[in-house]
Amino acid sequence: MPYGGGNANSVYGTPPEGATPSFAPGTAPGQPAGAQPANGTFGKVGGNVALLAPLTGPYASVGQALVNAAKLAVPDGGTPSLDVRDTGGTPAGALAAAQAAIAAGDGIILGPLTSAETQAVAPVATQAGLVMMPFTNDASVAAATIWPLGITPAEQVQRVMKAAADAGHNNFAALLPDSDFGHHLGTAIAAEAATLGQSNPSITFYAPGFASINQAVKTISDFADRGGVFAQIKKDEEEATPASRAEAEKLRHQPIAPPPFNALFIGATDPNELAEIAQFLPYYYVNPGQVQLMGPANWSAIAPAVAALGAYNGALFAAPDPAGAAGFDAHYASAYGAPPPAIADVAFDAATIAHLAAAAGGYTSAVFTNPAGFTGIDGPLILGPTGAVSRGLAIFSVGAGGAQLTSPAPNPPAPPSS
Repeated sequence: MPYGGGNANSVYGTPPEGATPSFAPGTAPGQPAGAQPANGTFGKVGGNVALLAPLTGPYASVGQALVNAAKLAVPDGGTPSLDVRDTGGTPAGALAAAQAAIAAGDGIILGPLTSAETQAVAPVATQAGLVMMPFTNDASVAAATIWPLGITPAEQVQRVMKAAADAGHNNFAALLPDSDFGHHLGTAIAAEAATLGQSNPSITFYAPGFASINQAVKTISDFADRGGVFAQIKKDEEEATPASRAEAEKLRHQPIAPPPFNALFIGATDPNELAEIAQFLPYYYVNPGQVQLMGPANWSAIAPAVAALGAYNGALFAAPDPAGAAGFDAHYASAYGAPPPAIADVAFDAATIAHLAAAAGGYTSAVFTNPAGFTGIDGPLILGPTGAVSRGLAIFSVGAGGAQLTSPAPNPPAPPSS
């Protein structure tokens, strides 16, 4: 179930600097309602903002957080207003909710949450000529006027691998969970390694459990070949001759060759799995002095636990700078009595972009694809004409007590135009 994470007075008063997305200046003016923009893009000028969220079912708590966040950007009684529709967390429910929103005359769709729901809604949204900003991080659902706003595995991988390569660690390998998320990471790692000049990174997947993780680390470390010296020591000791003992003692002082990579992406996001991997890395002689460890953006939420393991000190990951969300987090907590989950950032950004787009000319893709982009809670982003979303992510290094910012978020590159 893949899913994510200007004018301040136009949102909810005057929050702290950086708390709200800003609409890029110079956006093309909107077209009259129902008109086809000159560049062939489409969308509506008027209408309310439909929000498709799972208010019942297993993701109801996530859905309520999405609604809460969106209401901070499009408050009750504002123009345009927020039309909240329950999806139940299923593709059929999302489709029904979208059809009801379209029938009600809504001009844009925010959500739904998951990739499967988005795939169900996209055809009817496109047929109705509506722009859509789902919250999933599955980039495969992107299309003209459909921009998935969740931070994708590819965005995380590209930023952190480039940072490692710039520091001289450009021979990549990956140890990934055998899951949808892990395989999305694997695809992105292979693609980015090719971009950086390495066409075949070593990628090993593991299933949950001590034995599988042990075997995966052993395999990716190439210990069968590198650790052959230990087998020879054991053989010499078993022979128990003066010559064999002398040879064994000599071999004990022979250095173990480094692993066949100098940068290792670890896709685990569960602290228990990370702890198990941390045990096996030194056992199979994958040492931080020789290998730059990397991880996914999810590490930002568990950075203290990752740092406490010790083995990951100096590891890098790419994620939004939390300083950008500080004002929003405080406002959300004040309004609702608890801090927001990370996915709430995406809903707030989507609702604010929709609100500002309505004021700047309407919900047409020409408005959204201004090359200057937006500054959102999770950093700068640009919406491309094909539905691709390009983000600027910061680089963090795991250290004492958590993670430290080592490279701020850059301006994102222009998304592909075809």
